[in-house]
Amino acid sequence: MDQTPPPPRTTSSDVRTWCVLCHASALLGLFFHFLGHILGPLIVWFMKRGDSPEIDAYGKESLNFQISMLIYDAVAAILCIVLIGVPILIALWVLNTVLVIIASVKAGQGEFYRYPFTIRFIN
Repeated sequence: MDQTPPPPRTTSSDVRTWCVLCHASALLGLFFHFLGHILGPLIVWFMKRGDSPEIDAYGKESLNFQISMLIYDAVAAILCIVLIGVPILIALWVLNTVLVIIASVKAGQGEFYRYPFTIRFIN
């Protein structure tokens, strides 16, 4: 289990906006399927990670969650062969959307949000 403390609450409006975009950009996956969920946070994180430790931490958290969700989606897609994968894919889509919205709201309030069910690939 990762014991890294969350970054301090953000105070700068500009930093907070980019932190929100680290999470909210994952909603691009609703329009651009498959890698849309990953590309948005990845682009924001690459562009702004050096500007602030908070943006770096929020971007890593968002990317780790989206990569984890991609893996879960792949497993559910395989399970579609036995028909149980379809409800799992729907549940994962809803879970992803809801958690991204929660994380975006928390980031807007200056709070760090740790996604559940996340495999920490990027530290």
